[in-house]
Amino acid sequence: TGVATGQRLVTVQQGPLYRTEGSHVTLWCKVSGYQGPAEQNFQWSIYLPSAPEREVQIVSTVDPSFPYAIYTQRVRGRGIFVERLQGDAVRLHISELQERDAGQYECHTPNTDERYFGSYSAKTGLSVIPDTLSASMAPQALTLMEGDAVELTCEVSKSTAQHTHLSVGWYLLQGAAEHHAQEILTLSKDFILKPGPSYEQRFLEGDVQLNKVGNTTYKLLIRGVKPSDQGQLYCEAAEWIEDPDGTWQDISSKKTERTSLAVASQGRDLPVDITAAESSLDEGETLQLSCVVGAPKSSSRHFRVTWLLNEMEVARVDPHGVLIWEEGYQQRAKLGQLRAFKASNSVYILTIYKVGLEDKGTYQCSVSEMSTPGDLHSIQSNVSSGIRVNVKPAGHQMRLSVSTSTPQVTAGEPLSLHCEVQGASSPVSLRWWHLPPRHPGRRVLVASVEQDGSWSLGSAYRNGGTRGSLQLEKESPGSFTLVIPSTLGEEDGGQYRCEATQWSRGRNWTERGEAAVTVSSMGKALSSRAGLHATLRSRTATVSYGQSFELFCQVDASYTLEEVPASVQWLFQPSPATGPLQELVQLSPSGTVVWRTAQPHFQGKAQLAKAGTSFKLHIHSALPANQGTYQCEVQVWRRNSLPLGQPSANTSSNAVGIKVVLPESKLQVATEDSSVEIAGGNAAIECRIVFAQNNSQFAVTWYLLPLLAEATPLQIIRASYSSILEYGSEFNSPAQKSRFLSQRVSSNTFQLQILSAAPRDQGRYYCVVEEWLWLVDGWYKLGEGASGRTTLQFRPPGEQLQMESTNHSISAREGEEVTLPCRLQGALQPGTRPSATWFQVRSSGRGSALLTLHQDGSVEYPEERLAARLFLRRRSAGDFSLTLGSVERGDAGAYYCQLQGWKQQSQGKDWDLQALAQSGYTQLITIPPESTVLSRICSSPPLLNFILYLPLVLILLLALAVFCWYCKFRK
Repeated sequence: TGVATGQRLVTVQQGPLYRTEGSHVTLWCKVSGYQGPAEQNFQWSIYLPSAPEREVQIVSTVDPSFPYAIYTQRVRGRGIFVERLQGDAVRLHISELQERDAGQYECHTPNTDERYFGSYSAKTGLSVIPDTLSASMAPQALTLMEGDAVELTCEVSKSTAQHTHLSVGWYLLQGAAEHHAQEILTLSKDFILKPGPSYEQRFLEGDVQLNKVGNTTYKLLIRGVKPSDQGQLYCEAAEWIEDPDGTWQDISSKKTERTSLAVASQGRDLPVDITAAESSLDEGETLQLSCVVGAPKSSSRHFRVTWLLNEMEVARVDPHGVLIWEEGYQQRAKLGQLRAFKASNSVYILTIYKVGLEDKGTYQCSVSEMSTPGDLHSIQSNVSSGIRVNVKPAGHQMRLSVSTSTPQVTAGEPLSLHCEVQGASSPVSLRWWHLPPRHPGRRVLVASVEQDGSWSLGSAYRNGGTRGSLQLEKESPGSFTLVIPSTLGEEDGGQYRCEATQWSRGRNWTERGEAAVTVSSMGKALSSRAGLHATLRSRTATVSYGQSFELFCQVDASYTLEEVPASVQWLFQPSPATGPLQELVQLSPSGTVVWRTAQPHFQGKAQLAKAGTSFKLHIHSALPANQGTYQCEVQVWRRNSLPLGQPSANTSSNAVGIKVVLPESKLQVATEDSSVEIAGGNAAIECRIVFAQNNSQFAVTWYLLPLLAEATPLQIIRASYSSILEYGSEFNSPAQKSRFLSQRVSSNTFQLQILSAAPRDQGRYYCVVEEWLWLVDGWYKLGEGASGRTTLQFRPPGEQLQMESTNHSISAREGEEVTLPCRLQGALQPGTRPSATWFQVRSSGRGSALLTLHQDGSVEYPEERLAARLFLRRRSAGDFSLTLGSVERGDAGAYYCQLQGWKQQSQGKDWDLQALAQSGYTQLITIPPESTVLSRICSSPPLLNFILYLPLVLILLLALAVFCWYCKFRK
């Protein structure tokens, strides 16, 4: 076979092609062997996977009306367009690929030949895959001296199912050249290092390096920085895939945040400069100051640096790097609230964690040069200019206002008060007080709302039968409303005070405001409120879904109720409560029924009736929306007083709660325990529904129970019945979200996918399945069930490491240092390098990494606040014991270490995990420091016994001396 002369042939880019969602995609198409004009026309269509036989037209070079409606808007907005490469070749562009764009694409050329001969169209497949690429770098503002070294770290990860490669590069932006970044160094998709033109010579000399550490970490090292290196540095990662035609295509790229690098040139004298990351802070924030010594050849000179606040010494760092705190700062330094260190011979750092008002003022650094490190006298000195640091109190902006929508009420009517708090930087606690007019200086607690939203009533307001059930609402973090449903009389009038208190670092700020209320007694025509009383009752407080129920409002009065005009109003508050009682329906004195709009679903389901002094509310076929609190309100008028005007008396009944029981859940979840062992890669945990109703929907929540006894379950991810994902607090970072995925693999099976599983992921996993059902007016939860535990264990392919696994405890006195043991038993296999990680067990039971020794010898401190107190003093190759300096009370708890063995299969390849072991738990017990001589005596039994028997010894010695004197006298 073959194509004869003059036979038309349409060719299209070879598939199948894989491209990421959101990317810009191009497909080429060309035609040959045609007759007619040199400029041929092209038409693109798609065949979707859901309807593989149905053509959907996308775009044409000749017919503007060619696109179907689904693509018209994107074609008109140039989201999809055709680029003509030459007369017989084009390229289709899709600027922002969507998931629905997956399918078979067909390129068709309308016939311009004298007769049909050859092929007029060709197809290729396009699959749309998720964009899983992520790149991140912590932004910094660095100031270095010329000749110093800088190291930046970029975290890059992907979880694409297809085989792809990564390229990672570092770039420099300078001045206004925002779109003209200089390439520093790139690790290509072919694993080749390629320097930019400006850095090629320094790369060849080894001063510019890019190192890959582990699976996701890339580090850029520039030795001997120059002024030409200053600017904005960032990392850019790209993901590449090989197309069927053998070419590589980048399918995704991500840029990190930028790090600002300033390089100070070497001067001749002793220039000193001080900078602050932020000079205006709120109380409790972190202040970081940098002192840069711009001296020539600074690495071979000796400096003493003194930090000053308002010209008073704070701390001093000698040429050896030894730190000495001024007496007033020593205690805060011991508590880890202050940190000062020598970053290099020309850069010194002072950090104050959780600044207070006492830390504001003008900071300076004084630098003195010594001939030798031990000299007491300086050759020359210089003091930096001052930098002003302002610290604002945490509660300085809090303002409070109190208002009432009921400044004048009649006894029996409700009272509403509103308190608005603005400018608070953290949640506040609230107190409502009543200041009775007849008792000046006295205040009565009405209600209180705590910072966590919990509330309580004062002792005088806990009985809901007199004033009704008080309502406390928190509409927003700073908006509070108090409603007293029924005032008793004039004694409820007077001033109502709102007090808001904000707490920060053991201090508090309180703002107050008041509103005046007048309560009048009822008119004498109908006596007082005591002459009118309403009681609400129901035959049952619990009804099943679809069952009818009735409420009876019985009215009692000291006069004949039938002889005066009366109305009844029914009120309702849904459960759970979302606000105050809402007006439901009113029966007027004339018998007119007026429905309110707050609860429209009641109309048509409810009936009203009156028999004598009893009013009835009948609800047909109860729904979950009918569950809540009901109340009736009765109003009466004077006889023969038309128009009626204001009622002469009113009363509110007690509240009655009605609970609507949903259909019984039939949900059954498999509860068998199981285990999964992996050597690496991905892991899958299954959750299976044994039985449920056919029309139910499900929400599934995955939990991890760490292996430590009495550990608290940690929520990983929750997928609601509408597929909305919610991650737990310890799994909410972008890196964790990309690793833990919840999928529904069949109608009754859910899976938790753990991508790139690591040893710290070991534990017991389980799911909690919720059954949801649509009931007329919304979705309702019927029940839930928990699965059995699936234990995930990590079993590397190599021989297991041997180490001590028994649990033990160690005591240490506060302020001293303690060493926690971790030793390898036996030797490592040839060619195997160890890494070690120390963990502290949190209250949740999950270990939190404190220190990691990588297989290349580098040390990482995930808990930066502890970096200055953690040491690995290895006395042998197998000793990984951790020394914790200046023990604090908060250090008490359980610790353990994890050892890993890594092997490189060949030069240039990644290091693979071959072996793994975990130590037993070491329980650290902290002992308060001894503060007095007496405490030392009492803690030492021999010394205590000596002091107790000392008087007796002295008496015996005295008696012996007297006896000897007597004997000598007689002689």
